[in-house]
Amino acid sequence: MLLATIGMIGLNVPALADWSGEGDLGMVVARGNTDTDTISARLAVKKTQDKWEHNAGLAFLRSTNAGVTSAERFQLTGQSDYAIDEHSYYFGSLRYEDDKFSGFDYQSSVTGGYGRKFIDTEVATLKGELGIGYRQTKLETFGSEGDAILRAAMNYTRNLTDTTSFSNDTLVESGSNNTFAQNITGLSVRINDSMAMKVGFEVRYNSEVPVGLKSTDTITTLNLNYKF
Repeated sequence: MLLATIGMIGLNVPALADWSGEGDLGMVVARGNTDTDTISARLAVKKTQDKWEHNAGLAFLRSTNAGVTSAERFQLTGQSDYAIDEHSYYFGSLRYEDDKFSGFDYQSSVTGGYGRKFIDTEVATLKGELGIGYRQTKLETFGSEGDAILRAAMNYTRNLTDTTSFSNDTLVESGSNNTFAQNITGLSVRINDSMAMKVGFEVRYNSEVPVGLKSTDTITTLNLNYKF
């Protein structure tokens, strides 16, 4: 599924050595529609070639309570950026999410638009994106629905010390059927060149959810991070 999704955004998968990336593995404390302890895993890879930058990501969250699954989420993302100049770029993005306990069977979106790097130094980076696209949503209770969406994203990173860094990533997809918003804040302390301990806090919001479910979920994570 990952390779097929990457191919949809025009990305030819080269040898693994051409890519760089990082992975997280750790425990999660989830509060909201679920109230459990769980395990999370994440993988993100990136490749830069000429004016292109390609990114792909995979995230998985699963929890069981007394042998019964109480949380299970799978998310797949892909994005390709084409540089216009030193600070500006066009992007095409895909997002697919399957969350068994959100009231949605799945949500998938395809968007494209314009991005700009407002800060791009060794100490800090800040970039924003604005685009339009289409989202398909399948509800657990009945049928599926599609709508045009406006997508906005903001990504910020800053090196606080030689070994400590801060990050904040915000994503909003808003359409007539639902507004989805996600904000992920992270603090990473590097152990060596490849490994770090990472604390994360994620807030997720859906404006329209089935009766009996909450609009907002929060997740706190403590992960072992590995760069390659």
